[in-house]
Amino acid sequence: MPDSRSWLGGLALLALAAGPGLAQAPDPLPQLSTGVLAALCGATGTDADSMTAQGYCRGFIVGVGQYHIEITRPGGILPAFCLPQPSPTLDFVQTSFVAWAAAHPDQADTKAVDGLMRWAASTYPCAAPARRRGGTR
Repeated sequence: MPDSRSWLGGLALLALAAGPGLAQAPDPLPQLSTGVLAALCGATGTDADSMTAQGYCRGFIVGVGQYHIEITRPGGILPAFCLPQPSPTLDFVQTSFVAWAAAHPDQADTKAVDGLMRWAASTYPCAAPARRRGGTR
């Protein structure tokens, strides 16, 4: 039976020799655009690719929505959109975003998060804050 230390040592030497090549940064991933997100959200079918696309779409929508909730809590920034109560279903949001993206082809090359936020702000605008009567105090 071969000594396990010898093949572990060989593996370590191989890793060291490959180190400089592995240390190079990979090419950056392409930016996810509004058009690509809309295509993922618009995927239909029950095949693995369609289900993966829909899952990515829904995860992106939920992630952006949860982040928006967190940053707009009291003391945070003003909300970009205000959901009605009860909140819309994820199916509705997905379908509505796809329709919005199709109606706004000029947004196809924008960042996906920007397109999603523009859709949300136009679909669920916040009411203007009430003005105080009697001037400021």
